[in-house]
Amino acid sequence: MSTYRHGRHARTAVLLVNLGTPAAPTPAATRRYLAEFLADPRVVEIPRLIWLPLLHGVILRSRPRRSAAKYAGIWMPQGSPLAVWTERQATALQGTMVERGLDVLVAHAMRYGEPAVPAQLDRLVREGAARVLVLPLYPQYSAATTGSAVDKVMQWATATRRVPALRFVDAFHDEPGYIAALAEDLQAHWRAHGRAERLLLSFHGMPARTLELGDPYYCHCQKTARLLIEHLGLDPKSVQVTFQSRFGKARWLEPYTEPTLQQLAATGVKSVDVVCPGFVADCLETLEEISIEARATFLAAGGQDFRYVPCLNTTPRWIAALGDLAERHLQGWPVARTDEATRSLDLAAQRARALALGATD
Repeated sequence: MSTYRHGRHARTAVLLVNLGTPAAPTPAATRRYLAEFLADPRVVEIPRLIWLPLLHGVILRSRPRRSAAKYAGIWMPQGSPLAVWTERQATALQGTMVERGLDVLVAHAMRYGEPAVPAQLDRLVREGAARVLVLPLYPQYSAATTGSAVDKVMQWATATRRVPALRFVDAFHDEPGYIAALAEDLQAHWRAHGRAERLLLSFHGMPARTLELGDPYYCHCQKTARLLIEHLGLDPKSVQVTFQSRFGKARWLEPYTEPTLQQLAATGVKSVDVVCPGFVADCLETLEEISIEARATFLAAGGQDFRYVPCLNTTPRWIAALGDLAERHLQGWPVARTDEATRSLDLAAQRARALALGATD
């Protein structure tokens, strides 16, 4: 029997979508996550008849154990860093919407793993959402990230009787608030730790052929870097853009992060600051791959001081920028606060403020 109720107040919602994470730092949980992630044809653009037997016959037999050990090394008491920070961002954004007098529901979902996109969309619809802004938390557009998130939402829509009005944010690589938040984060780091000889902006890598096929990702990364350098008034020669997280033997976007760090150390650079502008929440790729593995690479090559700058997470400037981004994309939809929503939204704001106070736990 249908649970839909006619005649209720139509609400507007924002769904933040991030990549995903295993539910636990164990081989079994990591295998389930990787099986979903690496089976996505947007992520691995190899013919299914070739890729799936390799995935299930080779990769998922060995990689989950190694990946689980890496996750265990960065796991927080509250769970996976990506899951923890993404949930906190959604809660903080809900509080920001309330403080701005907007009746907007905010939820978060993971493209792979939990909370799943379909389940969160179902929940928003049950809570009265007739309009949903989908905001993937990927600043730079790639078919493998933003494109895949859109795919998942549309798959849900094909199986849903009452599809809400949908809007998507495709990228925010040049959003002034995002650039300002990155700059403020970096300046705070320099005030606390001093400034290194070289600044490295390490973005997640993608196969080089994605650029040839029409992905704007590489160009978006370069523009983010240029705008950040201009905002900070830096000498471009003191900053390098690199790409991390290579997988397989194909050529990926270059230059690669770890070889660049080795080269810098070999040429006498003793200290580096490393920022990952493609990630707005700390995760395996930042906390393990950069802060642990890349650090070890630089020090082993002769470097002396490796400083990883944490992601934006829930810094106030970033949450304000996220609110600005959402509010602009919500224009034309009714979001004015109503008496009906006042109590529930005030409670949400109180929870957001309490969460913000404990965000460094």
